[in-house]
Amino acid sequence: MKKIYVIFACTVASAAFSQTKTLEKVEPAFWWKGMKNPELQILVYGKNIADQEIELSDGVKISNIQKVENPNYVFITVNTNEISVPKFKITTKKGRKNTGSYTYELKERNPGSAARGSFTSKDVMYLIMPDRFANGDEKNDSRPELTEKANRSLPNGRHGGDLRGIINHLDYIQDLGATAVWLTPVNEDNEKVYSYHGYAQTDLYKIDGRYGTNEDYRELSRELNKRNMKLVMDYVTNHWGISHWIIKDLPTKDWIHWFKDGKDGFKRSNYKITSQFDTNAAESDKRVALDGWFDTTMPDINQKNPLVLKYLTQNAIWWIEYAELGGFRVDTYPYNEKEAMAKWAKAITDEYPQFNIVGETWLNTAGHISAWQKDSKTGEAANYNSNLPSVMDFMLYGNMPKALKENQGWDSGMMKIYDGLSSDFLYPDINNVLVFFENHDTERWNEIFNSDPKAYQLGLTLLSTVRGIPQLYYGTEVGMRGDKNKGGDADIRRDFPGGWKSDSQSAFNVSAQTPEQKEFYQFTKKILNWRKSKDVIHTGKTKNYIPQDNVFVYFRYNGQESVMVVLNNNESVQNIDLGRFTESLNGFSKGKEIISGKEVSLQNSLSVPAKTPMVIELIK
Repeated sequence: MKKIYVIFACTVASAAFSQTKTLEKVEPAFWWKGMKNPELQILVYGKNIADQEIELSDGVKISNIQKVENPNYVFITVNTNEISVPKFKITTKKGRKNTGSYTYELKERNPGSAARGSFTSKDVMYLIMPDRFANGDEKNDSRPELTEKANRSLPNGRHGGDLRGIINHLDYIQDLGATAVWLTPVNEDNEKVYSYHGYAQTDLYKIDGRYGTNEDYRELSRELNKRNMKLVMDYVTNHWGISHWIIKDLPTKDWIHWFKDGKDGFKRSNYKITSQFDTNAAESDKRVALDGWFDTTMPDINQKNPLVLKYLTQNAIWWIEYAELGGFRVDTYPYNEKEAMAKWAKAITDEYPQFNIVGETWLNTAGHISAWQKDSKTGEAANYNSNLPSVMDFMLYGNMPKALKENQGWDSGMMKIYDGLSSDFLYPDINNVLVFFENHDTERWNEIFNSDPKAYQLGLTLLSTVRGIPQLYYGTEVGMRGDKNKGGDADIRRDFPGGWKSDSQSAFNVSAQTPEQKEFYQFTKKILNWRKSKDVIHTGKTKNYIPQDNVFVYFRYNGQESVMVVLNNNESVQNIDLGRFTESLNGFSKGKEIISGKEVSLQNSLSVPAKTPMVIELIK
């Protein structure tokens, strides 16, 4: 392994070693007073900086100074509670000569920062891939300091969407009914090609210049907050890009994972993350799953290294505080070292008790998914508590298209939905799960169902009324499609129509939408805006009735109101005998169906049109 490291360092770190500046980087660049955890670790980087003396001005004491095997790094620890000045200097010296200095600032926190709100089941999350949404500033499409230039004709190239484009269309997102916005990563991703997705980050403290600036990102968050909406950052702890400046000049050999039997230390993950809780798993298989790389351009980060874990923790807190964030979505959560990530999640939620973090838990069963949620009994059985508040319901995601495509049987059709929901008891906080039928990695719902608005209405009604936090992927609300099997990831990440000046038609302009777009959009807007004020949906209890004849009926209720949801997945009208639902309809004689706006009688039977959802507010 030592030999591999030396080869790697010599080949990819030459640019870093050729620099003559003593203080090339300081991370984090600044911090804040009054944090719950006063211990701050400052990474100081420069050529052979470990061979020099480091002093802090104004009587600021160094609690600890840690040098590592690479002399270009020093890690300084200070106690911010003991610092009385707003700024102090970090000075490097060789003998009596000052070789470099940096003015470090401790800023004042915003009032109430620690008690900031976050996304909950009251929200609807709108997922955007920024490069493909809207181009608000054509001047930043390509940047001289960044390798890949804009080329909209390349499906996997940079298309020019940016933060300004999102800011310009916040009215559209708000009017649609979304209340939280999740962006796929917007930190710098300076790889040569295929960098638009952002998951191979090369600078964790800097927004990619092709999206805008750090200030633009904070502006987006503030503009959302003004609307009582939230910005959710897509945070990646498992891997970085091969061109990350730290990866080019590793502080320690074990900053990333290496394999003696892999080519140049690389081995691809086997992706079998069920091994995390498999008490009988072979250790060799488990290690490849967790430590293997996602790709040759995505080195796997070693969270077991305390310096790495501290770096990731501080970076996450820095973005929350700086950009006034309303939540994290964490990529590939189970691929990380789970004990280290439990510390990471706890450090963040200790600092911000109401802050929500949802992990991408791409597993197929409720048992495996629920084990990753904080205080899970299934996790406890494996002597583990993740401290992770929220998880993604991939079981519901997997069941939904099958349920709508199949005829009902013992375990098919709408029974798949019911059987999945019957495992809700495994989750310690079932309202705090993210529910969705697609995202940026999956087949588009409207592709699966050939742009059938009926299938969309059934699916969105379920997401909007079932327990949890609904997530909608950009463009689906206007019928966007994409065939992952034929066109790959680029096809499920098409440009939003109207996001570019040269587009012939804009779906952002409701009056200019095509009839097909309008049908999808109007339904989405109606049900999402209705959901906004419905505590009965956000936090109410659920009563499920076993599907019959491919019709699924469930109720959401609390002490104030009750809502009946009917999903008819048949190609024909179904007349439902209401006597079966007496325990939920007792005392109610009628209701208002919120999609049509019509009053319906609940006396004897209910006629439900083919392939149609009904959402009925019960009236006594």
